Amino acid sequence: MLRSIESIYGSTVAALDGDIGTVEQAYFDDEAWGVRYLVLGTGSWINERKVLISPYSIKHWEPGSGVVHVDLTRQQIKDSPDIDTNMPVSRQHESQYLNYYGYPRYWAGAYLWGSGGRPDFGVRDSETAVASEARARLDWEAYDPPADVHLRSTKAVTGYHIEAVDGNIGHVSGFIFDDEVWAIRYLTVDTRNWWPGGKEVLLATKWIELVDWIGSAVSTTLTRAEIKNSPPRDESIPPDRNHEVMLHQHYGKDAYWSEDNTGMQISQKFGSREFTAILKLDASVILKEGSREVARFTLNSAVPMFAENHDGPAMLDATIAQLLCSLILGYARIT
Repeated sequence: MLRSIESIYGSTVAALDGDIGTVEQAYFDDEAWGVRYLVLGTGSWINERKVLISPYSIKHWEPGSGVVHVDLTRQQIKDSPDIDTNMPVSRQHESQYLNYYGYPRYWAGAYLWGSGGRPDFGVRDSETAVASEARARLDWEAYDPPADVHLRSTKAVTGYHIEAVDGNIGHVSGFIFDDEVWAIRYLTVDTRNWWPGGKEVLLATKWIELVDWIGSAVSTTLTRAEIKNSPPRDESIPPDRNHEVMLHQHYGKDAYWSEDNTGMQISQKFGSREFTAILKLDASVILKEGSREVARFTLNSAVPMFAENHDGPAMLDATIAQLLCSLILGYARIT
């Protein structure tokens, strides 16, 4: 599901044996736009030190709850390598951090998270963490990572100017990320300085042509007119899949979710509970409550599937959309 990165700011991070700090910002890599770390302030617990938390360690995060649960102990975090968050974090520094926790290098593979598309690392036994970390150091000891820097701060990039092919259109006001794969899908762009009475629009990271990290500017091949006429949306909430479909059709762009094997997702709220049904291209359906998977189904092959639209993303038959809504309603009623 898509979330605002700002929605996780200020959240308390809870280790297996107690709280460790609050989320201040996030680091993403400038190649794949993956959210690689949350930056935590630890307060007086370890002398105002900043620490990094990888999505590999996150067990559960429910937006609105204000708590991120991680599969680590306070001692593990206290003993983790020092990272100066006021200085650029190089791949060498990252390697020290990943070696310590025994996590794989996300850049050493063809996918967003190295060997896969999600930060799924399995459940780690905290009592055997030291042994696994030692094995990891031995396994990777011969690998000498490059010294270049690819991590960027979400707070630092907020405010960057956005340049269309025919002029400035505004500035970066926020980030929308996918909480299943931990990838930034869109920059939110405030156009009001350029366009009085304007709106906040979405710029997909795949539509970015160049980022000038020194000049603090983001360039796209879209025109100002295209952006001005983009589909309106509720700026108070992240976009749903239906809005994403309209947005990609408006710009004539291929959909990223077809690459992720996701055909369509539909979300519904019942009181304080939010459910999402995600239909995969292999006819499987994942039902989630918040960010937690609660059920998985396989649709009968007799049910009509996708009609390929070569001028845009794959579209879901209305019958399937109704079925997804029925699955959500049925589950909500029995639970």
